[in-house]
Amino acid sequence: MSSPQPPTRVAVLALDGAYPFELGIPSRIFEAVEGLYTVSTCSIDGKPVRSAADFSIAVEHGPELLETADIVVLSAVHPEWIPSTLSLELRQALARIGTHSRIVSICTGAFILAATGLLDGLRATTHWRVAEHFRARFPQVALEPEVLFVEDGRFLSSAGAASGIDACLHVVRSDYGHEIANQVARRCVVPPFRDGGQAQFIEQPVPKPEQVGTAPARNWALSHLNEPLDLNTLARVVGMSPRTFSRRFTAEVGISPGKWLLVQRVAQAQRLLENSTLPIDRVAEAVGFATSASLRQHFHATLGVTPTAYRNTFGTPPDIDLASPALPGS
Repeated sequence: MSSPQPPTRVAVLALDGAYPFELGIPSRIFEAVEGLYTVSTCSIDGKPVRSAADFSIAVEHGPELLETADIVVLSAVHPEWIPSTLSLELRQALARIGTHSRIVSICTGAFILAATGLLDGLRATTHWRVAEHFRARFPQVALEPEVLFVEDGRFLSSAGAASGIDACLHVVRSDYGHEIANQVARRCVVPPFRDGGQAQFIEQPVPKPEQVGTAPARNWALSHLNEPLDLNTLARVVGMSPRTFSRRFTAEVGISPGKWLLVQRVAQAQRLLENSTLPIDRVAEAVGFATSASLRQHFHATLGVTPTAYRNTFGTPPDIDLASPALPGS
């Protein structure tokens, strides 16, 4: 069965120097469930683009596709292909994007978006290896190079390569809730949500073999979210001092233990609001918030909506056939 509403139209803009992997992410994620999104790829002139690999990519659409798109994705290009200034042809193509459209940049695609001036005064991210170059070129953009993706208004920017998957799954999650996003992730054999940020991927000295990681504490915490959890409790799980645990946790995950726990509790609350009829105070108790007021405060701060509003939107999943189409890796 199809979605009860028209599919969201996604246009992916392919530029010279495009990475083929990143260019294919939107189609792979958004079209993993039939009927929710349609994805089409275009170039600034409707002609093939030269990829960062040893082949060119033929596209079937020109920039007119951008005029009617609900979501526009600016894919990544090899750093050597990032233009120092936007050509007239590229500016004209980007000017076709409607003011209603959401815009997603993957990796170095943020350079193209920032060059339009649309990110001025907003938060954004890009690959950590080009972060300083980005900051020097676009000081008017509030760069956050330590995260996997950043959403500010209608703009969503993501870090390197696979973080484009994280960003596209975030769009699906925002549009249809955790259950549908999780179905998409399972079909594409990718994690539905990755903890932390780019900090865990930045080049660092290799830890000594005898050092114990914090993963066992994270796994333990996920099955004890309903309990009071603090730094001392988590550190004891892996036999570390709180100070050592906090330092290693942040190095491995990219955020502090406290922020990580908050993310997990809000995410679990989302799942309960979608898939159960528990009262709000029981949901708060089940995920470790002391009161329903605390849940409401953190939920709204994280997602911008109240738990009740979220349940009203996602509590009953849309009538979508998740069994088709059959895809490789499903």
